[in-house]
Amino acid sequence: MRKRTVLLSILLVAVLVLPAVAGEEHPAKKDPAGFGRIKSLAGEWDGKTSDGTPGKVVYEVVSGGSAVVETMKPGGEGTMVTVYHADGDSILMTHYCAANNQPRMRARAASAEPKELVFSYVDAANLSRPDEGHMSGLTITFEDPDHFSQSWTWTGPGGGKPEVFRYQRKK
Repeated sequence: MRKRTVLLSILLVAVLVLPAVAGEEHPAKKDPAGFGRIKSLAGEWDGKTSDGTPGKVVYEVVSGGSAVVETMKPGGEGTMVTVYHADGDSILMTHYCAANNQPRMRARAASAEPKELVFSYVDAANLSRPDEGHMSGLTITFEDPDHFSQSWTWTGPGGGKPEVFRYQRKK
């Protein structure tokens, strides 16, 4: 009888409490300035580097709108992924680079609809020493709803000149 009472008590708690917890909504947090511009890139894009090499990039808004995943396929290189997300009043990104390291960069926009976002180096995972080659800067320039560019800065051997990618929304 005692086991049955305990079992019925557990079931009663499960029936009354678990649906409330499972259905609990998380309050929406306010996006930092400029994050809406990153979200507006959702979709497929065709592009070219400054030397004319073709490439593609796809943006997907994920995790209830709290992150944006960029999947970049630059011509002649392997696929790379960058994840953008809010971090307080700034936008933090982690770039999963073909150089086998993962630099993180931060941007703070002056307005909700900035013309450009400038990401500055914070740190990197899987970087054995500071002078090892890694991405250290990114500027995204929003031209209009169907055009934008990225200017990536490389630090280390062969670094210096930014690599610029210009993209057009795929129709």
